[in-house]
Amino acid sequence: MSAATVPKALDHSHHLSDLARARESSPLKSLIKYMGKPGIISLGGGFPHPGYFPFDSISANVCAPDAFPLHDAPEGTRTNASHGVADVQKYGGDINLASALQYTLAMGIAPLRTFIRDFTTRVFEPAYADFVTYTHAGNTDAARWSIIVDTLFNPGQGYFTEEFTYPSAQATAVPHGVKPVPIKIDAQGLSAEDLRRVCVGWDEAAHGGMKRPHVLYTVPVGHNPCGTTMGAERKKSIYDICVEYDIIIVEDDPYYFLQQEPYALPQQRTASTPTTDAVDGEAFLSKLAPSFLKFDYQGRVIRLDSFSKTIAPGARLGWYTCSPLFAERFERQAETSTQNPNGFGQALVAALLTQQWKGVDGYLRWLRGLRAQYTIRRDFTIDAFARMFVLTPREEGDTTSTVLVASSSKDSKPLFEFVPPVGGMFIWMKLHLSSHPAHPSTPTEVDELERSIWVDLAENGLLVTPGWYFNAAELKGQGHFRISFSYSDEKEMVKAIAIFARVIKAAFGDNEE
Repeated sequence: MSAATVPKALDHSHHLSDLARARESSPLKSLIKYMGKPGIISLGGGFPHPGYFPFDSISANVCAPDAFPLHDAPEGTRTNASHGVADVQKYGGDINLASALQYTLAMGIAPLRTFIRDFTTRVFEPAYADFVTYTHAGNTDAARWSIIVDTLFNPGQGYFTEEFTYPSAQATAVPHGVKPVPIKIDAQGLSAEDLRRVCVGWDEAAHGGMKRPHVLYTVPVGHNPCGTTMGAERKKSIYDICVEYDIIIVEDDPYYFLQQEPYALPQQRTASTPTTDAVDGEAFLSKLAPSFLKFDYQGRVIRLDSFSKTIAPGARLGWYTCSPLFAERFERQAETSTQNPNGFGQALVAALLTQQWKGVDGYLRWLRGLRAQYTIRRDFTIDAFARMFVLTPREEGDTTSTVLVASSSKDSKPLFEFVPPVGGMFIWMKLHLSSHPAHPSTPTEVDELERSIWVDLAENGLLVTPGWYFNAAELKGQGHFRISFSYSDEKEMVKAIAIFARVIKAAFGDNEE
């Protein structure tokens, strides 16, 4: 029967659930037509560089396809193989493939669970005794944020989050009837002052009958997309507000170990200015912003960690740290959804951490190296902008955060600004659209101009991620672009920033050399 004579499937859309109908396509669908364009440079993805994956190659000793006989062996000559049973060997040390590749506990295999518990205790220092750690499949889907949505929310409720936030978290919650409630951000991330303002002034009627949210979702380090990092003082302030208003904190922290030293412009550096540090493991940890767990004496923080940015996304592994109550509920749901995380990934990562790298200290040394590499990438990228624009520092309200304002020359109008990130993979740029000849004055005009400039960049061979992809609630992009420095090599990055400079200067009518 040829394809031309085979009937098409009927439309069975009337069988779809309300949840399935509520799912929307990705807001990045407008990027798709540019993806395959020859020569296109993409700074839009948040991918770790594959050169930083710790596996040079992977191999396994496998059974031959005829390992098992097709008939029973005569009495007295039977072996394991003749009974259809192969001798499964250990993958080194304590990593038993017979266990790792079997249906197993949702919490993960024992060697990996032990490592994670020890690592969490030493690095994050939870402030209560009975915290629980266990593995998940390292993704936004059922293993992580989706389980939290199912566990903590009823339809019609909302959650606090940054005014620009991780889009997959939003896309997961919206079909469940759970909406984001945006909180303002500044150079250090989510604003404690604005969180308190919203909590104090919450008006159910003004929010369509929604009760004040009882969950805060935040990416506190190397924020996606804003690149901001919360320090200890900010986290303590936010935690205290959450205690006062009984709010659960979901700390989604995949970029935690990619924290970096503050950026210095080339003219501000001296020969003695270190671009990376060579400290030992304990000094390295002392320089990192603490987790919310360090302030959590009530068990109200659900921390999400991932190996995706530090080992490899394909490992599909991460872990929760939370109270026994939440852990038990998450485990019950995992048992009927993802079950256990993938066994091959668990075996490989557990062997890497516990045997090849000899435990927590070895992993910390690896993390120190990654931190140095991403710092070098960040510095190279901002230095490239400094060659194409004049970058003028502007202090924010605190002394720890500096905004760099870009113009064509020292005396020309500002074109865009950004806070040099001290963590993660992203630079979050805010265009100075008030300097644009069109002088947009309404949110719609700003949104249309942002989209127009984004299209010009794409047509000229550069993909960046537009701000509207990340907006929470009804916000527009407000003239923002996210640029990733994690993936492209130096030659490609220089070319990309040259395209960016040419398009932005032309758009603003500012071609002064």
